[in-house]
Amino acid sequence: MKIHLFLVDDHEVVRTGLRMLLSNEEDVVIVGEAGTAKEAIKGVEKSKPDVILMDIGLPDISGIEATKQIKNKFPDMAVVALTIHEDEEYFFRMLGAGASGYIPKRAAPEELLTAIRSAAKGEVYLYPSMAKLLVKDYLAQERDLNGASSLDGLTDRESEVLKHLVEGESNEEIAEVLVISPKTVARHRENIMHKLNLHSRSELVRYAIRKGIIKA
Repeated sequence: MKIHLFLVDDHEVVRTGLRMLLSNEEDVVIVGEAGTAKEAIKGVEKSKPDVILMDIGLPDISGIEATKQIKNKFPDMAVVALTIHEDEEYFFRMLGAGASGYIPKRAAPEELLTAIRSAAKGEVYLYPSMAKLLVKDYLAQERDLNGASSLDGLTDRESEVLKHLVEGESNEEIAEVLVISPKTVARHRENIMHKLNLHSRSELVRYAIRKGIIKA
């Protein structure tokens, strides 16, 4: 079976390298490529690929948002993230958007091919370091289910601030929306992190996705 593949990366040299690498594979046919998310969305509508290799850092909208839009229109298309980003926030947001694989650009060619072929069969492939994050998150979910809900410890105002924080808004932006001072927002932020026992924004985002406060 031939795998129809679409490449999305804003660096032409990367796309050229991928074409050179994948053109030697008998079961892979590159049916299109794009350097922006908008080009990608238009391109996959025309070419109807089986698998899309998606970079996250695109110049117009992120590969995460592009993946959401593509999966909404074409749920059967598989998306594999091929990216320099290996931190938790990007990883969980990309999975939440519907990606079937997540591979760092430093990965060996054999691993990239395995990810493409797995995605084409409807399977999920995660680079080992990324898979560890998923296991860690699963264990955290189990702890949440077995214990009291951490959200119960937040006040209504803190819950409001939390929703804005995980959307990436600054203290000043949140203060303007909630009609409070930036210093008050900062104090709420400290209280939230302390009550939830979290130590970084990526942990906060992962927590919010797990709890259903925001969609990935």
